[in-house]
Amino acid sequence: MAYRIGSGSARKRGFTLIELIVVMSIIATLLTIAVPRYFKSLQRSKEAVLRQDLSVMRDAIDKYNADRGQNPESLANLVEHGYLRRIPQDPFTKSEGWTTMESEDAESPGIVDVHSSADTSALDGTALVTW
Repeated sequence: MAYRIGSGSARKRGFTLIELIVVMSIIATLLTIAVPRYFKSLQRSKEAVLRQDLSVMRDAIDKYNADRGQNPESLANLVEHGYLRRIPQDPFTKSEGWTTMESEDAESPGIVDVHSSADTSALDGTALVTW
């Protein structure tokens, strides 16, 4: 370490407060750009999983109806009879609590459709319960 002639103490090297503030402000600016994009991509992936799960369950309901000539009484019937391995978890509510639509026809009761029970909206503004 070099000493200055005439000074009684050694000069310490380090970052000044201004340099630290500049670096922190650059990091904060980058985070304000990256974080919203990250959360938007998480929302997009949850929506994709929801669309796929709804498609698979609706297809299973249709196949159950075609094979047995009646609608399933519950989603558990689809699992019991091998049309689904398990009831998928709703990616928004983190539960297996799906909203099911019952048949209005008294001659063929049972489930005819399934929807998410989440009360949020998709990125395109539509309500998830209408999918």
